Amino acid sequence: MSATADHAEERSNPLTRLGFQPGQVVQELGYDDDCDEEFREAIAEVTGNDLVDEDYDEDVADVVILWFRDGDGDLADSLVDALTTLTDGGTVWLLTPKTGRDGYVEPSDIGESAQTAGLSGTTTTAIAKDWSGARLVAPKTARSSGRK
Repeated sequence: MSATADHAEERSNPLTRLGFQPGQVVQELGYDDDCDEEFREAIAEVTGNDLVDEDYDEDVADVVILWFRDGDGDLADSLVDALTTLTDGGTVWLLTPKTGRDGYVEPSDIGESAQTAGLSGTTTTAIAKDWSGARLVAPKTARSSGRK
């Protein structure tokens, strides 16, 4: 195998395209028995680490995945909670049931809650058979981007 073959494998792995990388710490919030186990296992395989839960307090997480369904409470509050252990420049993946599934969350609710939490959406994609994912990040400020 060559380095080119390894690079092609990285490009073809959907989780790598979603930004998951070896060595990352991924915190998982909102886990329940309806979550997609294959997706969870694939994250652990790519990162080389087990997912950590809401009790994680060792350090900061590089990525937070938040499983959220309509009826789980206030989405904006859940997103703010997701930021408590997230490293600067980290990503929140908000995972919600797809259209027509129990617990579906309206895109307008996601956008409004993300904005309230100080996040902006960059990507929305199908994550698994029953789940969609919205990649949320803190917007770059004039100060952090070097502008005055």
